[in-house]
Formats: sequence, structure tokens, C-alpha cells
Amino acid sequence: MIAMPIHSAEAAPAKFKNCTELNKTYSGGVAKNAKVKNVGGNTKFKPFVSAEIYNAHTKMDRDKDGIACEK
Repeated sequence: MIAMPIHSAEAAPAKFKNCTELNKTYSGGVAKNAKVKNVGGNTKFKPFVSAEIYNAHTKMDRDKDGIACEK
């Protein structure tokens, strides 16, 4: 009999080491909710909305506008 790993019902959000890595998956960055607006104005790409992923990458939100690694 082969032992199978046990997976939790909720997987941990992906953790990226920097914005370059995060933007490979989420080209517009990650927003904490759909209502946040970019402080700097227009962005090239629409951010992906996920509070869980955003909360894991709050240090990457340099301008503190609720969007980490926006482009």
C-alpha cells in the first residue's frame, strides 16, 4: 500500500520572492479587493483580485494603494 500525502482543504497562497516573479503569474499585480484604485493613475494591466494572495505580499505594495506589484 502506498501512503498518499494528506492535503488540507485550503491550500496556502502562492508566495513570490519579488514583483518580477509575481508579475509572471499575475501581469497586473494583485489587488486586495475589487474596489481599490491605483494611486498612480492608469495601469497597463488589470490586477487580479485576491485578498489572500495580496495579504501574503503586502510588502510589495510600495505605495500602499491596495495593489501589490501593479503595472
